[in-house]
Amino acid sequence: MAGQNEIKVPGGSAAGPVEVSASNGGFAQTSLTAIGLILLACLCFSGLDATAKYLSQSLPPLQIVWMRFVVHVVLALVLFRVWKNPKFFKTGRPVLQTVRAFTLLGSTVGNFMAVQYLQLAESMSILFAAPFVVTALAGPMLGEWAGMRRWAAIVVGFIGVIIVTQPGSGQMHWAAIYSVGALVCYALYALLTRKLAETDSSASMLLISAAVAASAMTPVGLSVWVEPPSLFHWGLLLSTGVYGCIGHWIFIHAHRLAPAPVLAPFIYVQIVWMVALGYLVFDDVPAISTLVGASVVVASGLYILYREQVRKN
Repeated sequence: MAGQNEIKVPGGSAAGPVEVSASNGGFAQTSLTAIGLILLACLCFSGLDATAKYLSQSLPPLQIVWMRFVVHVVLALVLFRVWKNPKFFKTGRPVLQTVRAFTLLGSTVGNFMAVQYLQLAESMSILFAAPFVVTALAGPMLGEWAGMRRWAAIVVGFIGVIIVTQPGSGQMHWAAIYSVGALVCYALYALLTRKLAETDSSASMLLISAAVAASAMTPVGLSVWVEPPSLFHWGLLLSTGVYGCIGHWIFIHAHRLAPAPVLAPFIYVQIVWMVALGYLVFDDVPAISTLVGASVVVASGLYILYREQVRKN
């Protein structure tokens, strides 16, 4: 449009980040694409957590964590043919990459330990405080300051989470502390992903984080190893790495395209996937309060989507 200033929009590919010029409308379009990607990533993460909860009935959670990252590494190596492109492992920020890898590992361990005792919707509802942390820290860490409308949408989404969890209506299970730890690690992981997307390739972030986590978990994974009871369980165990690899690849690309405060509210939509999987897989019938709260959560995300569409037009 005439009169619009051109701005730089972070883009990229597996090989590395790219800067492209776009109008305000183009920036809004990339934000909408990023929102779609983050919703797809949340579906992958929901499948990962549901699979981990099912497997934890017969296998140690730390064994599941280890195999999740081992398969992730193998899949990423094959997808990117690293033997032909060793540059994918290169990074200009090795310390930041390592820290990010351990935040991902911490988030995964916390989630897998929590879902062993909590319903999927319960563990995820605690994690949904993450947008507050991401939005609050994105300003000082990334220079991405959220406006009042976006803060309002996040607050509304969190009210939906409160409706689901109904704090004070019963004694909180002690395992909720795992979810709190996962919450902190996830928020830092999201912020570091956005930071590293400025300089490092998607492939390097996907490979290095999984390789560091798999290496760190190898002694633990071997020490607690229990043979999966069937081929079906083996298949589920291997699928955790597929969910994780694909989900985080999509997650990384989403954070290349849009600021962290834009994407943060959309992890709320994951509660819809969690409620559905909890019912279908574990016969966890959602209460009326869960359905009402989930509706509020979705409404908050749709408002952000509407605002991005307004910016586009």
